[in-house]
Amino acid sequence: MPSYLGKGKTFSGPVTYVGDADSLCVAVGGRAPENLVEVRVADFYGPEINAPGGRDGKATLERIVKDRHVVCTAGRRSYDRVVATCRLGGVTIGDLMRGAGVEEGGNGR
Repeated sequence: MPSYLGKGKTFSGPVTYVGDADSLCVAVGGRAPENLVEVRVADFYGPEINAPGGRDGKATLERIVKDRHVVCTAGRRSYDRVVATCRLGGVTIGDLMRGAGVEEGGNGR
């Protein structure tokens, strides 16, 4: 894992892709594949994509963050992703998702 993704490090960029209700890609230094950081949102456990509410949760996350600049603080690594707390306009993505009415319910809950 690059040093800029070490625990406690901050990285930022536009969200280029949303995988489900709690995972996304942040482009750091451009949109080329080698600059994409896969993020598991640390403060929200979204429903799995095929679970009730999963597709709506993904659509809500896309509406909130897609193509917008987020600032993230890296935590631990989870498989091929970085678990990070990400903020949009100073508000965490988890708070934005809860504020939009998305109920938590993923595997980590």
